[in-house]
Amino acid sequence: MTTVKAPVTERQRAGGVTGAIRSRLQQLLAFASLIVIYAFFSIVSPFFFSYGNFIAILFSTVVIGTLAIGTTFVIITGGIDLSIGTGMALCAVMSGVFIVNSGLPLGIGVPLAILFGGLMGLVNGINVALLKIPPFIATLAMMLVAEGLALVLSHSTPIYFSDSPGYIEISAGNLIPNVPNAVLILAAIAIIAGVLLTKTLLGRYTYSIGSNEEATRLSGIDVRKWKVGIYAFAGLFTGLAGVMISARLGSAQPATGMGYELQAIAAVVIGGTSLSGGKGSIIGTLIGALIISVLNNGLQIMSIPQEWQNVILGCVILVAVYTDRIRKREA
Repeated sequence: MTTVKAPVTERQRAGGVTGAIRSRLQQLLAFASLIVIYAFFSIVSPFFFSYGNFIAILFSTVVIGTLAIGTTFVIITGGIDLSIGTGMALCAVMSGVFIVNSGLPLGIGVPLAILFGGLMGLVNGINVALLKIPPFIATLAMMLVAEGLALVLSHSTPIYFSDSPGYIEISAGNLIPNVPNAVLILAAIAIIAGVLLTKTLLGRYTYSIGSNEEATRLSGIDVRKWKVGIYAFAGLFTGLAGVMISARLGSAQPATGMGYELQAIAAVVIGGTSLSGGKGSIIGTLIGALIISVLNNGLQIMSIPQEWQNVILGCVILVAVYTDRIRKREA
């Protein structure tokens, strides 16, 4: 069987070395912004600059970072996934259903919860690639379905993992002293996702579809199949995020999740991934997720009211999207 290579589109040729340099500069700009924000909060608050708070920031980045890594693949294809927040809550509930309600061992219940996220991603992919429903509408529908199912399956009450201390250790345990396991897991999946995005056919086709879907299709690649696979793959990260947030809280909270999708998408865009598709990186996404976490942490330490935190985060999202539009015009 002959392997079909992803086409080199005119957009990709035009980018060349200049595009790679621009991408690096965007990452450096995002990283510089992270340093400036971190330095600002360190100056204005004596409680911000400490090892304990640094670990707290990394810990709080885990959920947003995990969601953002998965949705990076989707956004690079030119799509969007609005269901990752409530989908995460549903996967957390499913983890409780499998482990607490059904009594399955962790070695079975946790993978099943993660695979359930992949199933939601698969449904999204089928709706987008096969049924030709716009990604915004398809994933908006899934967002509402996931929100409702999480409440129905949990009977609108939290599911506690009090009798499953090993589950809580997934997030809060310390294989390395003073470093939560959740942070190690985030680092591991970031490395894996980075390799998959840059060194495999999955990543090559992800970029190719986002750069020029029609040229990719005409080259003989089954774009519909790969788009379904990309959405399903991204869904696995939603499932993992559900496991991580429920392990951190020690309970599956069916009402959580709303709003996480906006922070995750903002992290992806801040990190340099283009909403129009074809460009993006995992390291940039991680930097974006850290910026969101540092902002949230710093504003909380400064006792900024939650409503103003939302205003500031909304402004950051607007700036990120506007910057993406400028990048698109200059490309």
